[in-house]
Amino acid sequence: MSQKRATRRRFLALSGAVGIAGMAGCTDQLPSMSGGNGDNSSDESPSDDSNGSTPGITDGVPSLETEFNSREQYRQPGDSFDDFSDLDAWTVGQGSGEADGEVAFDGEQSFKLQSNGSENIMAQRDLQGEDLTGLDLSLAVRTSTPMNITVNLRLVDQFGGEKVYSLRDITYRSPDIGWFRSSPGVFQQDEVEPSLDYLDRLEVHVLHSESEAEVWIDDLRTHEMADQGYVMLSWDDGTLDYYETASPLHDEYGFSTVQAPVPRWVERGDDGTMSVSQLKERQEAGDQIVVHGTHSPIAELDDADTIAERLSRDKQWYIDNGFEGANYIVHPHNSFDKTSLKQAANYHYCGGFNQAGNVNTTSVYGFDPLVLPRTIGHDLEISKRCVDVAAKHNQCTILNFHTFEAKNTMPADDYEALLEHIDSADVEVITFDGLWKLRTGNK
Repeated sequence: MSQKRATRRRFLALSGAVGIAGMAGCTDQLPSMSGGNGDNSSDESPSDDSNGSTPGITDGVPSLETEFNSREQYRQPGDSFDDFSDLDAWTVGQGSGEADGEVAFDGEQSFKLQSNGSENIMAQRDLQGEDLTGLDLSLAVRTSTPMNITVNLRLVDQFGGEKVYSLRDITYRSPDIGWFRSSPGVFQQDEVEPSLDYLDRLEVHVLHSESEAEVWIDDLRTHEMADQGYVMLSWDDGTLDYYETASPLHDEYGFSTVQAPVPRWVERGDDGTMSVSQLKERQEAGDQIVVHGTHSPIAELDDADTIAERLSRDKQWYIDNGFEGANYIVHPHNSFDKTSLKQAANYHYCGGFNQAGNVNTTSVYGFDPLVLPRTIGHDLEISKRCVDVAAKHNQCTILNFHTFEAKNTMPADDYEALLEHIDSADVEVITFDGLWKLRTGNK
């Protein structure tokens, strides 16, 4: 790698500052490879962006509460493609589907899809005459049967060529379910690229490994494709392994990463955990230190007040210690539900995650601010494929790691090979600031 290339990447990275229940994202388990809170009003007032600054990005350590509800302000990106007010265009080939006037993300009804037992679900609509060239898709999703479930959007052209967008796993916790927006990235595409200006149909597939599945979809939208691909390297728990082994490699390549340490582990000085001074050192080097907070599933808390108290207390620790990435959150154990997302929007602008063990990317301009997806970085080949998909389709892959001794993180030698692959790919490595700047710049 040339010094010029490393310097350029370093400058761009720094300029960004202007699954399955039990898998948890912080254990050694991996999810299977199978596989919203859409409140219609908000008491929050959108921030004034007339001075050209990026909403939610601060110069330094942020305040405790957010200035606006990011999920409300950015809940409907781009242009409406299908509002599901008329289902005559849709047919259901597997499972069953019906209009639901009691549950809707926007408008008067949504499209409710159910499996007949353990079979998968498939619905489709005609796309002849439509042109989706240069566009990504997003849709509102709600499910009473999350976990072990995948939602695919399959575009098929009139020659049979296909492009498949995939939300691989949904870690939204039941029974407190709500809407979230998904803008799934490409999972696979035929070698001969399909003609998106000569389409035949759109298929919605719900794949699952449960005794049944129930999913509502609504507000299908299109939005512009980004100009290039992006990679975020996300490290959870603030391990010393990161500081001693991974960070020197990042410095060599000029890559800034996202770190989500656990305050009580840091304060106790647990073996294998970075200290506050080491975390600050990494912040000075360009890493972004974001909120991970109390290391227990937030969706298991009893009520909104308890959740709000915890979120406030957690974020305050990062503020008190001078961490500038405190506006962003990595939900502990990927655990979130309708109530926790509603409260999280009072303290954070962006975060997630719906987490999968396979390729699980996102478009840049259409994701739900607090329900981003990411891929567990346990396997070198899967992670390299994530990078390649992001590069080819101008999307973003968020790769997650913990410690090289864990099953959910690839060995150190493989990780070095991954960084070399990223460096040679047509992608930019960014932190939350960079991704959020892109998202808010294309409302």
